[in-house]
Amino acid sequence: MGTAAILFHNTSNRENTLSYRIRPSEQQVQDQQERWNDLADVLKENLKSEFGKPVSSWLQGSYKFGTQIRPARLNDEFDIDLGVYVEWHGSAQDGDVGAEELKDKVQDILENYANDDANDASEVTAPKTRCNRIQFTEDFHIDVPSYHLDREDDARELATEDDEWENSDPKAIYVWWKDQFDGNERDRARRLTRYLKMWAALTFEEASRPSSILLTVLVARTLGATATDNLSGDDEILRAVIKGILDRLSSSSVVRNPANSAEDLNRLSEDDFEALQVELEKFLGIADRALDAIDEYESADVWSEAFRHFFPFPEEETQSESTKVVDGAVSVYRCDPDIAVAATAGNRRWSGLNEIGPIPRGCELSFAIAEPENLPEGCQVFWTVRNEGSEAESVNDLGHVAGTGIQNTESSAYRGDHFMDVVVRLNGRQVGRRRVKVRVSGLGIPLRNPRRPAWTKLRR
Repeated sequence: MGTAAILFHNTSNRENTLSYRIRPSEQQVQDQQERWNDLADVLKENLKSEFGKPVSSWLQGSYKFGTQIRPARLNDEFDIDLGVYVEWHGSAQDGDVGAEELKDKVQDILENYANDDANDASEVTAPKTRCNRIQFTEDFHIDVPSYHLDREDDARELATEDDEWENSDPKAIYVWWKDQFDGNERDRARRLTRYLKMWAALTFEEASRPSSILLTVLVARTLGATATDNLSGDDEILRAVIKGILDRLSSSSVVRNPANSAEDLNRLSEDDFEALQVELEKFLGIADRALDAIDEYESADVWSEAFRHFFPFPEEETQSESTKVVDGAVSVYRCDPDIAVAATAGNRRWSGLNEIGPIPRGCELSFAIAEPENLPEGCQVFWTVRNEGSEAESVNDLGHVAGTGIQNTESSAYRGDHFMDVVVRLNGRQVGRRRVKVRVSGLGIPLRNPRRPAWTKLRR
């Protein structure tokens, strides 16, 4: 088992794991489910009334696969794919409903839905080539691809903005994926897919990012072909999957849809595909260094290069006095710094050493190395905010990389226990660390400037 395996997945302390931190919360899943169920009913009722044909819906994409991740950045959104199916026997061309006609009607229904004040939809965007999109106020959108369904032959064709019907069957690829694994193996495949998707979301801009279905198929095929008998823990297996995907893409850029061999799931440009390979090589290097780390803290610090603030830090241990670590012929002094913390709100002030709180929401927070003169010469100090709790989760604000230097400034916004994690590095090697707990109560104090960034946003 790798050094930081329990920080990837641990059923006894699930909230302090990467698997937990990159998933939507239970409340977010419930909110999304309520919205797509209501929207599906409206779409089916209106399409049936318009075309006089049976209409059904089918959830697809990451939500269906169980591989949905929370937004990687503030103001990003959850994505849900809700397919609607107008049914008639034979091919799509045999019916009296055109592809563009169907998409236009779906667009009209979505716009009417968004204009109803009883709903919390915020906007309907211009139609995309293969779907229509409606956005909701709670940080998610629903993409609605429209299909013809021949139920008797279990055949589907996708309506496109070019007024054409495209051979596309989301059910077939889902059935293929589901058949690849059983029980715990399927759970692990889902976790590994989420890890790759979060890494991609943090690494690439949306326009150049490998698609969710491309990564899902690559993980499934690679994991199925990987001998895991001598591996244990998600960290070791993730490393093997990264290596397997790299080898696979080095041999060919084509990734066939397992349910339709005529379709290449890799729609990246040549330059974006080369960039993917380069970043995968870096990801593999991170995995190798993390697995070779001397302890859980150092391993977590290395994995954070790929997953940033989403990767958890170990629970705080009793910090010992500075000790001398010998690395070959070079002596490195261990230096776990003390952090002075202060919180202010109007005329009120709180202070602490290595922790603070409870403090109310709306405080100005300052962090500083208490004795910077004791740090090794030439070292760098790195600050990372890691938020926890339902309030931070509800707005997809689990922290950020907060920069370098001997001091840092933040503010309190969410009730719960949060952490400022401090790492001291010398020549790239971790030589010191400190977890600073910030306990925020439910009491709120109005901010002087309501536009001021919250606890997880660095003031620059």
